[in-house]
Amino acid sequence: MGDVDKREAARLVDRVIEQVAAWPHVTTEEHRFEGRKFTLGPREVGHVHRWGIVDVPFTEHLREQLVEEGKTGEHHVVPESGWTTCYVESEADVERCVWLLRLSYLYHVTALKQTPAGAETFAALDVSEELAALDVSDEIRTAFEERE
Repeated sequence: MGDVDKREAARLVDRVIEQVAAWPHVTTEEHRFEGRKFTLGPREVGHVHRWGIVDVPFTEHLREQLVEEGKTGEHHVVPESGWTTCYVESEADVERCVWLLRLSYLYHVTALKQTPAGAETFAALDVSEELAALDVSDEIRTAFEERE
């Protein structure tokens, strides 16, 4: 990858970071391999690498459905896990990767809402409405709602 390509990848990754870091209760911290990690309380929503890779964790069933629908690919290092990898090479990729990170965020919000503190913290966030706004398929919604 040339210097121009590296700068463009970093610029696009910065757009992902800017959008995700603005979500309620998301914190960011350094991650290995020139990365930035997004967390929601103790849960990792996903992380980015400066050279244009976004890794997002899901349950294996949800990851399988996302891959089947072409929303993402298997993880570039551990393909048999629930992790996915999304490459950021264009403006359209930024939106696709933010979509995946938002789905992960909502999954973790749903889990946190099961606790008294999380129910209070996220009371104003309507996950069902957010999933509708993401225009997820019925199959993704079903996999999303399963608790493994």
